[in-house]
Amino acid sequence: MLHVINLREGLPVFKSLASSTRIAILEMLYEKGTMSMTEIAEALQITGGALTPHIKMLADTGFLTVAFTSGKHGIQRACSAAEQRVLIDPAHATRNINVYETEIGVGQYSNYEAFPTCGLATPERLIGEVDDPRYFASPERVNASILWLGHGFVEYLLPNFLKPNQQAVELQISMELASEAPGSSDDWPSDITFSLNGVTLCTWTSPGDFGRTRGIYNPAWWDRNWNQYGLFKLLSVNQVGTFIDGGKRSDVTLEDINIRHATNLVLRIGAPKDTENAGGLTIFGRRFGNYDQDIRIRMQYR
Repeated sequence: MLHVINLREGLPVFKSLASSTRIAILEMLYEKGTMSMTEIAEALQITGGALTPHIKMLADTGFLTVAFTSGKHGIQRACSAAEQRVLIDPAHATRNINVYETEIGVGQYSNYEAFPTCGLATPERLIGEVDDPRYFASPERVNASILWLGHGFVEYLLPNFLKPNQQAVELQISMELASEAPGSSDDWPSDITFSLNGVTLCTWTSPGDFGRTRGIYNPAWWDRNWNQYGLFKLLSVNQVGTFIDGGKRSDVTLEDINIRHATNLVLRIGAPKDTENAGGLTIFGRRFGNYDQDIRIRMQYR
């Protein structure tokens, strides 16, 4: 989700949507899925040269992704609409002026339970062997930038830098997530749960384990038949409730978690086996997927 709290910094987002041509491009991609640039140009009855700046602007602001594919006419650029929401909240910056931000690596979990299909990898290589949960305990796991499991969970100890005279206002956690299918499947729903300090926050259902197009940041050695990218999710907990991408998911608030300056913050991301959509979990970090970030934490306080 794009969270615009500064109107001037949000100008690229506004400009990317201020065009009937770019809106038409997104409408086609939402309706038809992946299309080549040639197909888009033909549908809009414009030249490829005229189409290119529109595609670049939409890609730069995260509304679509572009991947190279081979076709009957050689290498082509395939465009896919990204799941992107825009939250415009210009008053947010003045309400909460105190913020600290940090990131933790996908492999820096403090506890786990993993069942096949499962595995983890650094940007350079697989760690151990796939479908062998023992390698989740490997010391090399701290360098992992992607992990996947058929069911189970991973827990992360989040940094808490609050001082005794400071009060948490909102905790935001962003990450790139997908289901985990054997190979990949765009239609593979999975109920992914989030909890903090043992308190269940909410559940989000991932629609699939995406493999139609190659992830933008995936290393060259990453197999084309494996998970390629996920969806960017923003989990936030404040004094009103718990939200995903700006939509309220539960009434659990910061008070229920009781965050104080000396409180440990343990985040659990799980894919339960005993749920309606038991489709596993994939977490993408830097140099994998479509978003070049690890698990990002943003604490607002006063």
